[in-house]
Amino acid sequence: MKKYMLKRILFSLFSLLVVVMVVMLLVYNLTDRKVIFQTDDTWNKRNENEKIYYEYTMYQKYGYLTFVNFSDYLGRTYRAELGDEYTKDPDFIADGKIIQKADEYLSNPRVQQFKEEYEKEGYTIRYLSPVTFKNGRQKPGGRAYLLAVKEKNPLLRMVDYMKNLFTVETKNQVQDENLTERFIRFEKDPYNGLFCIRGSGTLHKYLLYFDGRFPFIHQNFIHLNLGTSFTAYRGQEITKVITTPVGTPYSSMQEYPSLVGTGRLEETAVDFHTLRYNPSELTDFDKERFPDRYTVGDYRIKALSMIENSFVIGIIATIISYLLGLPIGILMARHKDKLIDKIGNAYIIFIMAVPSLAYIFIFAAIGTTVFKLPYKFATATVPILAYILPTISLALPHIASLMKWMRRYMIDQMNSDYVKFARSQGLSEREIFGTHISKNAMIYLVHGIPASILGCLTGAIITERVYAVPGVGNLLTNAINAHDNGVIIACTVFYTTLSILAIILGDLLLAKYDPRISLNKDKGGGR
Repeated sequence: MKKYMLKRILFSLFSLLVVVMVVMLLVYNLTDRKVIFQTDDTWNKRNENEKIYYEYTMYQKYGYLTFVNFSDYLGRTYRAELGDEYTKDPDFIADGKIIQKADEYLSNPRVQQFKEEYEKEGYTIRYLSPVTFKNGRQKPGGRAYLLAVKEKNPLLRMVDYMKNLFTVETKNQVQDENLTERFIRFEKDPYNGLFCIRGSGTLHKYLLYFDGRFPFIHQNFIHLNLGTSFTAYRGQEITKVITTPVGTPYSSMQEYPSLVGTGRLEETAVDFHTLRYNPSELTDFDKERFPDRYTVGDYRIKALSMIENSFVIGIIATIISYLLGLPIGILMARHKDKLIDKIGNAYIIFIMAVPSLAYIFIFAAIGTTVFKLPYKFATATVPILAYILPTISLALPHIASLMKWMRRYMIDQMNSDYVKFARSQGLSEREIFGTHISKNAMIYLVHGIPASILGCLTGAIITERVYAVPGVGNLLTNAINAHDNGVIIACTVFYTTLSILAIILGDLLLAKYDPRISLNKDKGGGR
């Protein structure tokens, strides 16, 4: 068992690295990098060299390359030599202006020093010469730049990404000499009476806690760093994007941390379980209501996050699929070639033959016209009704798949020797199908159950796009349209990890359900 799990985990990690490498190559090396400026108004407003310099700035932010501007290098050098008053030095001023003279800049000692230093580190020196009119006057945006540029190695880019994928909070996370009490310990949660893990010196006050919000148990020990979005979400961490609800904060009467047990309630929207360390000077308001510097928290919002929206729709669709697909598949097998079997096969053929986008629009049209259900999330006057159409649309193909395979596996089992023996013993067809055939037929479907459940977290890309569901699936399509490389890579890592986990859990569940299969070499041949 242990050997099997170790092999699976190692192979899974290798698979994840390969997938990330391939996607990074496609995104960063095989796609024209200028596509990131298609919706960038700032880029459109710039001219000549200023536009090129802005491109380099964005390429560095997006992770394509690193570059150093000669002006910045000059400032750091003179500051180290002369201190904070370096800007008044005539040599600094003269060296800063020299690059505007295309015929003279190469003879400048500081320029030569800059070139020599960065060429040794593998940088390429690029000079953007001044752009002028015929009369010699500089054009708008035509200012000269001297840059040292280095393209990022694809392998090193992936290594850096994977190296920083997880970070762990410790009691030394906060760099503050005045903080003398540092610990991580179990305590009673003053807000719900349950236990929690609280820290001092950690970035977050509560490292593990329970509340009534999905997934009900929360932790701040380990942080998943999926990267940063630079187009659609403008500098936000992608983990925050998919896990933070978007909506209007709501207030309630609560006791501030210093007032717990006093019965003094105040109206606030802050979720005190999310408090973070505040290095700034505390206000009188904070000093009265907080016993320490953990005073910064997130607001409570009634709306769901992207991952919660995808999971709610996905898990309900999965439950509906199994509740309908398996019994109908059993009925089709029991009444093979009869009316219910023909109707079921017609439905299966329809779902398989019609493109998914087409039948989604068909059922959307029926739902909006006949049942008056909202088509888009943003237009729903009753928010819960907006979940009905995407949930049904997501369940329909899964129902057909379960019907098809359950019917097929049960029919395969009907001619087995153990079924003939059961009939000879006088068992009814109901007992044979319900107790023996269906149980054995389920063996082939058990492996896919974890994938169905974990797949709910990733959302359904086409379904969420059609109904404008604010979920993870819709996030990916928006990122592809906006060429948001960080989100594309993040979704790849997220989807691949869940897929790998689903396969491992499927194997474990199958080994538990099927007595013929064991993960130990001494039982079942190590299958």
